[in-house]
Amino acid sequence: MPNTHCPDWATALLNGFSQIFLQRHPLCGLLCLLAILFTAPALFGGALLGGVAGLLTAQRRGYAKVDRQAGLFSYNGILLGLLLSLALPWSAVLPPLIIASGGLSAMLTEQWLKRSRGPQCLPAYTAPFVALGWLLLSFAPAQPSPVSVELTMANLLAACWSGLGQVMFLDQPFAGALIAVGLLIANPRAAGWAMLGSAAGLGFSLLHHDTTQALSGLGGYNPALVALALSQQRRQRWLPLAGIVLALILTPGFLALGLAPLTAPFILACWLVHATHRVWQQASRDTAPCALRGNHPRLR
Repeated sequence: MPNTHCPDWATALLNGFSQIFLQRHPLCGLLCLLAILFTAPALFGGALLGGVAGLLTAQRRGYAKVDRQAGLFSYNGILLGLLLSLALPWSAVLPPLIIASGGLSAMLTEQWLKRSRGPQCLPAYTAPFVALGWLLLSFAPAQPSPVSVELTMANLLAACWSGLGQVMFLDQPFAGALIAVGLLIANPRAAGWAMLGSAAGLGFSLLHHDTTQALSGLGGYNPALVALALSQQRRQRWLPLAGIVLALILTPGFLALGLAPLTAPFILACWLVHATHRVWQQASRDTAPCALRGNHPRLR
């Protein structure tokens, strides 16, 4: 979206924040940025540093301006900056580590983009963030368990908002509400699907008697991201629904392997749905001529 009131670098950075939620909309990105600033100010510097590192790396290495402006080289760096600021105590090593991680994520994204321009290729989504995040978390101290929350109607409603906030490691319902407003401005339909995905994750966690995960929003962020990603094809509502179910099923598997799920269930669920859909389309195209050959007299 062109913006005459905002310099190119600021538009690219704000788009990076909105790309975390698969949107390209500076105002949505601004609300995501404010969600961090208002509810987790200690993470704000790391998020900015990671996003700027990715953007500057892309500029210095001459990556396509259209991709830079879309925020494609910033959002993985923002997520890595948030993760490292949350997982590691402050030290002189932390800023260089965030800068290096943000720059490396931009280079990985560029390599993926170069090899995935065709319609049959799978999107990168947040794969650079997950790969680097798992590597970095292997050196980080163990994180404390989420604080138990009482099961009340108010907390259930708040947990739906928290599911959106947990995409950026924000456990405050106000953060999720700001993100939801940004999504509503950028794409009302996508906002509805995101809330549905978050609510599905909440219900699934409660069904499995994991109240702490449910009310903290940790069960909802991957289904919300899947719903956002797959709801872009308006005429095929089964795609986001299938993706939500897959994300819910896959998340416990990563926990069983001793891996922090991060956004890996979202990525894998989307890839499985995309691959299945393409195989189905190919099979439909392959069988269509056979049907015609059997029914049309000129093709017998």
